[in-house]
Amino acid sequence: MISEGRMTGTEPLPKKRGFILDWELSPYTNSIFQQPWWLEAVAQGHWDEIMIKRDDGAAARLPYAIRKKYGLTLMTMPRLTHTLGPYISPVNVKEHTRLANEKELMLELIKRLPPHDFFLQKFHYSIQNWMPFFWNGFEQTTHYTFLIEDLSDLDRLWDAMSPKVRNRIRKAEKSGIKVEETDDIDTLLELNEKTFMRQGLALSYSPEYLRRLNRACERHGAGKIFIAYGPDGKPHTGIFCVHDERSTYNLILGSDPELRKSGAIAKAIWESIIAASKTSKAYDFEGTMMEPVEKFLRGFGAVHRPYFQVTGKSRRMEVLLSGRKILKALFRL
Repeated sequence: MISEGRMTGTEPLPKKRGFILDWELSPYTNSIFQQPWWLEAVAQGHWDEIMIKRDDGAAARLPYAIRKKYGLTLMTMPRLTHTLGPYISPVNVKEHTRLANEKELMLELIKRLPPHDFFLQKFHYSIQNWMPFFWNGFEQTTHYTFLIEDLSDLDRLWDAMSPKVRNRIRKAEKSGIKVEETDDIDTLLELNEKTFMRQGLALSYSPEYLRRLNRACERHGAGKIFIAYGPDGKPHTGIFCVHDERSTYNLILGSDPELRKSGAIAKAIWESIIAASKTSKAYDFEGTMMEPVEKFLRGFGAVHRPYFQVTGKSRRMEVLLSGRKILKALFRL
C-alpha cells in the first residue's frame, strides 16, 4: 500500500511571518539541499514536496521549487542549491528487486507532479537511474561534480594532491596568508562580487538572499565561512561551505582578482577540507564544466562524479520556444 505526503500543486505555501520558523529535519534526503529548512531559506513559500511511503518500508521523496512567470508554471532550481531530484530510500534486497522498487516509486513521483510548463532539476549523483523520467518524455544532460570521497586521512589527502597545488599552499603559508573561520558575511559577499565582475557578470543572487541562507545555516549548525587574509590584513579569498554528516559542499568561492597569485585560494580550500573532515565524510566541490576550473579542482585529488540535469516541457512551452526560435531566425534574415 502506498500513502502520499502533502502536495499543493501550483499554489505557493503560506508565507511565514519573518524567518524564525525552525523547520523539522527530514530523514528522506540525499543532501542538505533537500532539507525543508534549506528549501524555505532559498525558496520562501514557493516550494513543496511529494512524499511516498509503503508498507514494506520503501519510501521516496521529491522536493521542488515552483513559481509562476508570464502565466507559465516553472519548476526549477533555487539559487545556490546544487541538487534536488528524487530521494529513494535504500533497501536491503536483491538488485532486481531494488530496481523494480525504484522504478515503481519514481513513476509514482512523476505521476504526482503538479501541472507545470517547465521542469528542471539536477539530481544528486547517488541517483544514477533516470529511465522512468525518460519514459515520461523528460530529457537529460550529464554534468560532473568533483568529489573527495573519504576525508578520514588528511595525510593521504595531502599526498593525493598535485605538486602544483601543494606548492601553492606552501607559497601562501610562506607569504603570511592566514585563513580564519568567521561570521563576516559582508567580506565574503564583496569577494564573491569581485569574482563575478572579473568574469563580466552580475552577482547571481542578492546580498539579502545569501544573508537569509546564512542565518538558516547558523541555526542548524550547517555553514562555515572561511576568509584568507594577507599579512597586511587584506582579504584575498572567501569560501562559504555548507555541510551535513555525509558531505561538505563548497558553495561559494570568491577572491580578489588582483591577489589571485598569492596562493590564498588553494590555502583556503585546504583549510576548509581540514574543517570538513571533522563534520562530514566527503567534500564536494560542486559541478562545473569549465576546463580551467576542472584542472584546478582535479589537482586536489578530487574525482569526477556524473550527475543528471533532467528537464521537461509542456506542449505549450514547446510551442512558445519554437515560436521564439522562428522569430530569431526571421530577424537574422
